[in-house]
Amino acid sequence: MGSIRKTMATKSAPRAWQRMLSGRRLDLLDPSPVDIEIDDISHGLARVARWNGQTAGPLPFNVAQHSIIVEQFCTELKPGWPAKWRLAALLHDAPEFVIGDMISPFKAQLGNGYKSIEHRLQQAIHLRFGLPPDLPMTIEKTIKRADHASAFFEATQLAGFDANEARNLFGAPRGISPIAIKTLTATQSQIAFKSRFKSLLDACDGDA
Repeated sequence: MGSIRKTMATKSAPRAWQRMLSGRRLDLLDPSPVDIEIDDISHGLARVARWNGQTAGPLPFNVAQHSIIVEQFCTELKPGWPAKWRLAALLHDAPEFVIGDMISPFKAQLGNGYKSIEHRLQQAIHLRFGLPPDLPMTIEKTIKRADHASAFFEATQLAGFDANEARNLFGAPRGISPIAIKTLTATQSQIAFKSRFKSLLDACDGDA
């Protein structure tokens, strides 16, 4: 009887993994670095819309393009930053390749359960590509500053926010040159993200 109950419990347990196009089966609750592939990340992020898709123009503004901008801003904020931290900046939203991009108000309602899954995925991604599972606080702060700057430009140019509203939510970009965002296609973003990833990873290997 005990074995029957165990079998029934196993069958009724909700699936907690997703099969990727690479063939990997990624466990969302216990992600392993060996199941992380950059092809899956670049493909997924290029097809995840920022701002819940509420952006102007015929194309959704995707997370891959946002990630490239954030890494560029970090380079501007910290000239000469080691390649590993620039790689961390490029990958700062990488968990969204599998869990999507939740807007901040919804994340707040989901609470610690969502944050815990996101954090474990980020740790697995970092380990897969030779980064520390948790970044130093000073590095996190720089990436967050660049992230907020990108959000400001996205909000005012694409998402219908006026400048005052965006400044109240994200702060005014400081130490960063203004940019004009031209939304890329998913294919363009995927190629650009993967190319930047390869350049940074090669630079990390050169620094080692």
